[in-house]
Amino acid sequence: MKFFKKVGAILWKDIMLELRTKEMFSSMFVFALLSMIIFNFTFELRKENVNQIAPGVLWVAFAFAGVLGLNRSFIIEKEKESILGLMLTPVDRSAIYLGKAFGNIIFMFVVEAVTIPVFAVFFNYSFGPFIFPLILVIMLGTIGFAAVGTIFSAMSVNTRMREVMLPILLFPVMVPVIIAAVKTTSLILQGKPWARGAPWLNLLIAFDIIFMAVSFLLFEHVIEE
Repeated sequence: MKFFKKVGAILWKDIMLELRTKEMFSSMFVFALLSMIIFNFTFELRKENVNQIAPGVLWVAFAFAGVLGLNRSFIIEKEKESILGLMLTPVDRSAIYLGKAFGNIIFMFVVEAVTIPVFAVFFNYSFGPFIFPLILVIMLGTIGFAAVGTIFSAMSVNTRMREVMLPILLFPVMVPVIIAAVKTTSLILQGKPWARGAPWLNLLIAFDIIFMAVSFLLFEHVIEE
C-alpha cells in the first residue's frame, strides 16, 4: 500500500501541475482538432465509406496528439531539474514510472474523450450503438501507447533532439498497437461480430501486459543513465 501511495503522490503532482498550466492538454487538443479539420476537408465522405475512413482518422489524431503529451511528460521535469528531486526521494524508481504512465494515460483519455464528439460533429457521424466497444478498444490502445511512450520519453529527454527522437523511437514499436486498434475499431464501426476482431483484441491485451511489465522493470536503468 505504501508503494501505491507513492505512485499516487507522483500522479497527483502531475495532475495538479497540468490543472495549473494546461500546457499538455491544450497542445494535445489543438493538434487533435487540427487533424480533424484537415481530414474533414481532405476526404469526401459518404455513408458507404465513412466506416472505413473513421478508424484511421481517429487513431492518427490519437497517436500524434499522444506524442505531444508524452514529450511534455519529462521535459517539464528536466527543465526545472525536478527529476533530480524525484530521484533523491526514497521511492522505488518503478513508482516514478507508474505515476508518470498513469498520468499520461489520464491525459490521453481526456483528449480522446473530447476528440470523439468533435469527430462526430465534423464528419456527421454517430457512435451511439458502438460507443462501449469503442471505449474498450481506445482504453487498450491508449494503455499500450502510454506504457511504451513513458519509458521512451524518459530516454529521449536527455538527447539534443528530444522532440524528434521520441517519435523515431516510439512509432516503430507502436506499429502493432496502432494496426490492431485500427482494425478492431473498423470491425466495431462496421457492426461485425466480436469473434472477427478477437485476434486483434488479444494482440492489444498481450502488448499492454508485456510492455507494461518490461517498462516497469527497465525504468530504473533508463532513469539512472
